[in-house]
Amino acid sequence: MDQKLNLKIDGFSKLKTKRVCLLVGDKLSLSAEASGIWDKTGLDLSALSKASTFEAKSASFFNVFAPNGVDADQILLAGIGDLGADSDAKDFAKAGGTIVNQLRALKASDATIIFDVEASAEQIAHFAAGLRLGHYRFDKYKTNPGKKDDLPPKELKLTLAVADKKAVTAADKIQNAVSQGTITARNLVNEPANVLGTVEFAQAAKDLEADGLEVEVLDEKQMTKLGMGALLAVGYGSRRPSHMAIMKWNGGKKGDAPIAFVGKGVVFDSGGLSIKPAGGMEDMKGDMGGAAAVTGIMKTLGMRKAKVNAVGVIGLVENMADGNAMRPSDIITSMSGQTIEVLNTDAEGRLVLADALWYTKETFKPKFMVNLATLTGANIVALGDQHAGLFSNDDDLSKGLTDAGLKTGERVWRMPMGPEYDKLINSKFADMKNIGGRWAGAITAAQFLKRFVGDVPWAHIDLSTAMGVPATPICKSWSTGFGVALLDQLVRDHHE
Repeated sequence: MDQKLNLKIDGFSKLKTKRVCLLVGDKLSLSAEASGIWDKTGLDLSALSKASTFEAKSASFFNVFAPNGVDADQILLAGIGDLGADSDAKDFAKAGGTIVNQLRALKASDATIIFDVEASAEQIAHFAAGLRLGHYRFDKYKTNPGKKDDLPPKELKLTLAVADKKAVTAADKIQNAVSQGTITARNLVNEPANVLGTVEFAQAAKDLEADGLEVEVLDEKQMTKLGMGALLAVGYGSRRPSHMAIMKWNGGKKGDAPIAFVGKGVVFDSGGLSIKPAGGMEDMKGDMGGAAAVTGIMKTLGMRKAKVNAVGVIGLVENMADGNAMRPSDIITSMSGQTIEVLNTDAEGRLVLADALWYTKETFKPKFMVNLATLTGANIVALGDQHAGLFSNDDDLSKGLTDAGLKTGERVWRMPMGPEYDKLINSKFADMKNIGGRWAGAITAAQFLKRFVGDVPWAHIDLSTAMGVPATPICKSWSTGFGVALLDQLVRDHHE
């Protein structure tokens, strides 16, 4: 069942709620404000802790039925360990996710969380982000069989009670925008391919006009006129038309060159004629994780009215096998004029990005480009699912992304590039081939993309982190929405 979360931020006040969730550090001490609320219960916190062996360690909980005279049915003591002003933002988000999942398990419908922790407004805003992200589920297609009593409430109403409502509300405006962008990306990746095709994805991009963006969608006729032979070749075997969506946010100075994000949007990847094995092919509904992240970051920039000019470009295709599909040995011509020998039709994402990157470079003359893509299995073999692969022609951009990843928890790891790898994609019959052989597959894919960026500072993020990673307190979903928080942090640190 798709339970909605209604979260508001308020100051410490008299409580009228079904459940109170009181955050308690491992020292079992309360602020004056929280002590005043707790004193109304008539309970001795230290004695209660000793009797129940509740030590307030991180992710520990203890339920207390509220005494008479307290405007709550139940009090939930939530242990947060040594979380405090010196903790990282991601630690606060993790705490928020842990607590909201406990409230879900208790089938709560209405709760007030007393945030009685020494922390900045920004840290508390990350806690609120953890509440939103931890609460997220993608279960819209479940029809709720079973007993009615087993179903969760349709809505969870949360009030986050804080000492400085004004400051936290201002900080939460930014983090809520990041959360909503991440949830947008999660939703797109989680949707089945029979529901979210190229047309529907293009409409999802178009819907961002409600957040103040300018959105243009190119059709096959327009892309043919522009010479996008690489992108279009991928969709030849599908009955769904290929599209390119261009999302523009103009929040910076008029005339300033934009920053650019480019995403691979293969709504389903069968591998084409180089068909994938059946086992695991269902995951290829998520082969548009890069385009989802780009859509999410553009929504975030619009929601928080970012003071930057930015453009998001996503190539939307479906890679299927029929009589019109591209074949191994085909030679296609990209928008750049460079020719590509197709040796494997399952190396299709780089063909989409080749034209998308060239179009972005030539049309917008951006300050830099970052492309995101679920591009290679080789990257997962190299880095697993805890880091995304980072490939770049620019040290400053790489450092900015690495630092942003450490702050947000969306970590990247820079991989090598160089002429020795680049020569592996030279072709006997065309300017290049679309695979480089068995070795260094993630690197040769990046070298392929580099041939379409010119002198523009550029980074390629290979998303082995977009889906199917182990669950965390802030992500119980198959899709992670990886990339939105990372890119927003980059923008806020260096480009506003």
